[in-house]
Amino acid sequence: MDLNIPDAPEIGGATHVHSGKVRDLYRLESGDLLMVASDRISAYDFVLDTTIPDKGEILTRMSLWWFEQLTELVPHHIVSADVPAAVRGRAVVCRQLEMFPVECVARGYLTGSGLADYRATGEVCGVTLPDGLEDGSRLPEPIFTPATKATLGHHDENVSYDAVVAEVGPADAAALRGLTLKVYARAEEMARECGIILADTKFEFGRDDDGRIVLADEALTPDSSRFWPADQWQPGRTQPSYDKQIVRDWLTSAESGWDRTSGEAPPPLPPEVVELTRAKYVEAYERLTGATF
Repeated sequence: MDLNIPDAPEIGGATHVHSGKVRDLYRLESGDLLMVASDRISAYDFVLDTTIPDKGEILTRMSLWWFEQLTELVPHHIVSADVPAAVRGRAVVCRQLEMFPVECVARGYLTGSGLADYRATGEVCGVTLPDGLEDGSRLPEPIFTPATKATLGHHDENVSYDAVVAEVGPADAAALRGLTLKVYARAEEMARECGIILADTKFEFGRDDDGRIVLADEALTPDSSRFWPADQWQPGRTQPSYDKQIVRDWLTSAESGWDRTSGEAPPPLPPEVVELTRAKYVEAYERLTGATF
């Protein structure tokens, strides 16, 4: 599948290592990594032709803010936000880690792929849930619903906790589950105080040279999380959101003319969808952090 990821720009003193759907990764002469967040947006395993202005800077600022809030729970990989001028505001210098091959997902509410699994089996990632839950239902307690890390162009697959144990061993699996749920609980409480529901979120962890488990990549952004306005929460429907659900909803609407099952790349986003998506990302950042973008 051609993901349509543009070539990463050259940055003096940095060697390009890898490009994902949103981020470009470089190695610095110091041995640290330079992680640059672009304005690219992905949906349904495609990188769209259309970018969202300022998105990379919003993601970077929000991650830095959350890393700072969570340091007493888990160390993070950030070394510095002092980066080359060409990528200032949208990049960070971070330590290289031995990454765990697991997407660590916490869900406090039922929606998305978790809802699809529940409707099919009554379970999500091997966790049995009560009967009668709807799209947007709050779960009795948050659950750990890990996924495999898919290669680019393929979809992450939800897996059971036992599959994580088989992949990383019982001690690390327990540590990843514990950290994921602990960080989610703290962030969910903080978001709720700002009038935002943190429905679910995805973390990536790695191990540093001292053997510690470290929070990496991004943290609690609209790309990695579902944020809903608390005063509009109503189970039984798709919730209004501060994330890229706006893009997903337009792509699967009749207006886009795109058939998700066709294998063809999605069409460009119309200006009004771009503007609304940017506005929602900015609003989430400002409501959560209290800062003005």
